[in-house]
Amino acid sequence: MNTLTGRVALVTGASRGIGRAAAIELARRGARVVITARTQGGLEETDDAIRAVGGAATLLPLDLMDGAAVDRLGPSLYERFRRLDILVGNAGALGVLTPVPHIQDRDWAEVVGVNLSAGLHLIRTCAPLLLAAEAGRAVFVTSGIVRRPAAYWGAYGATKAALEHLVLTWAEETRRTRLRVNLFDPGVVATRLRAAAMLGEDAATLARPEDVAPALADLCEAGETRHGEVVRR
Repeated sequence: MNTLTGRVALVTGASRGIGRAAAIELARRGARVVITARTQGGLEETDDAIRAVGGAATLLPLDLMDGAAVDRLGPSLYERFRRLDILVGNAGALGVLTPVPHIQDRDWAEVVGVNLSAGLHLIRTCAPLLLAAEAGRAVFVTSGIVRRPAAYWGAYGATKAALEHLVLTWAEETRRTRLRVNLFDPGVVATRLRAAAMLGEDAATLARPEDVAPALADLCEAGETRHGEVVRR
């Protein structure tokens, strides 16, 4: 079903994992997908997969640590498409799993930059277009670690918790608009980030990114009514 035909979707962290699967699913539903990641090669692989399902994508290599570059996204999307209907903030950085007193400034800066500051920049640059859309939708990917703190996950968990608060605050501010803003917790999924954190875990026992992508894409549909929620798969 091409329920998203004519809509433009921006997906961050789309070169692999949940971002890649979400971009493919949105394209399958008819959206024109703008995919971002740091690696051109990974984006090209996602583009191939999108073409295979009959979709179309625009590739945009982007380092989310570069706040000024993220700030230019909104104007660039307007210049190219005159619209943005869907924002999927998926990109994330694990950082170094270590006791809180051992977190180093460089590692902290990366996790904060990708997991939190990039979210602010994305909201700031995309909000005008999303609010102008007939059915603007914003979805940010979060983690169950926010509700279940675990040893050594301090930097990652803290930034995801802060992102949740930021996004839910924005949701409250837009409650009387047509925009729908939500968070999506995919649960335990076989991603590269998960593999780096859980060495030796059998990925075959976990859900795959393709398994959770439909639930995320559902939050991007024009008929979606949920707003200001943490939606769990």
